[in-house]
Amino acid sequence: MNNEPIKLTAPLTEDVARSLKAGDEVLISGTIYSARDQAHKRLCKTIEAGEKLPFELQGACIYFLGPSPARPGNVIGAAGPTTSSRMDAFSPTLIQQGIKAMIGKGYRDQKVRDTLKKYGAVHFSAIGGAAALLSKKINAAEVIAYEDLGTEAIRKLQVLDFPAIVAYDAHGNSVYDR
Repeated sequence: MNNEPIKLTAPLTEDVARSLKAGDEVLISGTIYSARDQAHKRLCKTIEAGEKLPFELQGACIYFLGPSPARPGNVIGAAGPTTSSRMDAFSPTLIQQGIKAMIGKGYRDQKVRDTLKKYGAVHFSAIGGAAALLSKKINAAEVIAYEDLGTEAIRKLQVLDFPAIVAYDAHGNSVYDR
């Protein structure tokens, strides 16, 4: 592991994703998108139908997040990660379409791991239980799709130094294997 966190700017390139190793600590800045299972399901159906997606997937980073309502003066409520395995059925399709990173918590199945390796993408883990602190790293949040899903709507987020750990890298390695 590196002594200093690696600063990343989202969206990511494949070269950047492939340069990361399991266990690397990162600070992500830039544009990321929130989406949970129901939004993932709709994105995959949109891809199957050959329709236009609500945001560009190439290089995108998707945060598995369903935030709580924002308090007055805040851009977002508590913003902790959702269990990643809930997205396992949908992630390979989205990775094949160009996303380069996901943020969640917990394990991913072998199909997701194989797809990360094949397409040069990574999975980050964010610290569960630190939702209020993580929300302070989000400077802007705007619902851009599937508003009817409430907290599961897709949001475009602007983040600054959002902390995460490379849990699964693009070389087939995982912090969970250690």
